[in-house]
Amino acid sequence: MTTSEEPNRCSICDKTAAKCTCAGCKSYFCVKHFNEHRQQLSMKFDVDIKNVQEELLTQINQLDKPITPSAELLSQIDQWESETIENVHERAVKLRHQLTELVNQDRNQLINQYKILTNEINTLKEDDDFAEDDIERLRTTINQIQISLKQLVTPSKTKFMLVENNQIDWNHLINVEEKPKLSPLYAMTINPNAKWKPNGDTIAGGNGAGTAINQLARPSSLYIDHDRSIYIADSDNHRIVKWKNGATQGEIVAGGHGEGYRNEHLYSPTDLIIDDEQDSLIICDYNNLRVVRWPRRNGKQGEVIISDIRGIGLTMDNNGSIYIADNKKHEVVRYQPGERCGTVLAGGNGSGNRLDQLQCPRWLFVDQNHSVYVSDNENHRVMKWIEGAQEGIVVAGGHGLGNSLAQLSHPCGIVVDDADTIYVADSWNNRIMRWPKGATQGSVVIGGNGRGDQPNQLNQPTGLSFDRQ
Repeated sequence: MTTSEEPNRCSICDKTAAKCTCAGCKSYFCVKHFNEHRQQLSMKFDVDIKNVQEELLTQINQLDKPITPSAELLSQIDQWESETIENVHERAVKLRHQLTELVNQDRNQLINQYKILTNEINTLKEDDDFAEDDIERLRTTINQIQISLKQLVTPSKTKFMLVENNQIDWNHLINVEEKPKLSPLYAMTINPNAKWKPNGDTIAGGNGAGTAINQLARPSSLYIDHDRSIYIADSDNHRIVKWKNGATQGEIVAGGHGEGYRNEHLYSPTDLIIDDEQDSLIICDYNNLRVVRWPRRNGKQGEVIISDIRGIGLTMDNNGSIYIADNKKHEVVRYQPGERCGTVLAGGNGSGNRLDQLQCPRWLFVDQNHSVYVSDNENHRVMKWIEGAQEGIVVAGGHGLGNSLAQLSHPCGIVVDDADTIYVADSWNNRIMRWPKGATQGSVVIGGNGRGDQPNQLNQPTGLSFDRQ
């Protein structure tokens, strides 16, 4: 409210002595009516503001008591809690069972190895058919089992780990996984003076080329499982077959529907390995330009894991990385778990015979140091590429095409033992060669008697593997 010095009329009595002005309604009042106006404003303030304020205070005070949530929402939360606890309980039960199986995995394998060893010892003793080499080999095997047994009975808290998933996804809680092994349970130890019988035994096929279950058609590679079952890339039959130890016929475990490009087909598979962790086969599906994963148990079709690659040979290291020999690009590529794009580790500089080049690489072997051994097929040599190297080292052959002990002719399958001795399928020379570390020439351990189908002959061998005996 302000007092006006200008003479104005009172808005109530219309007298000219209106000396007061209301700042709110902008009206002029005489002193008497100005006081009345103020009283009216005071009453209005009490009714419109003060009384409402007291009502508001009463409502605010009621907030001291907790508000009861919606019964429907509470019910939904209760249901979520119950289902979550049930899921966690089910996963925990599964993990306990899984952990028990993992802990006993090596035990069961060790028992199986001992049974195989015992059978061989008893057979040799009963037949009185053993020599110094057999004694040395058996002693080496026993030593390996003793080492493994000592490792087995020594509890290890770091052998297994829990893999956590911090995102709240009840389909992916935690998993028990075995840490990658730095070395296999049984290292591939081969007596440097070991000799093999000159005549071989046919354990798969041998009934001519064909599609019957007891026949093969251009088998290109093989993989021997722990139970000595043999998985064979039956290339021209577009299938993978499994022959159990001592069986007279095989079992189709992948493909077998003729050539084709659908997921149930294979088209000239060339190589395979077994991924024990995922209980599956990993197959070079050569003419389909892909690598597929095929379940071992009731697998009806494969899953493409690598595309657009002319993979002819493959292997896996102890970290689960897959190595593939790309026959078209003349390079070796490594795919780490989950990767779709690989890393070139060897070659990749076009076709040629320089130390940084390959020419139609075929089969691979990766040692515990992740060095890659490559059968450089059309350069007639075996190359070793140390991890991170820009060029390879010639470790076998490399003296051009030929059949002398210093030469190879289109080498294929390779195996390297723990002494870095190289065993290679010298395909066009129809023989298996042993090449000690640093040697300038190798020695023939199997075949070398010309191309043929006699027990002491081979016919362009490609795949090569050793069992645990």
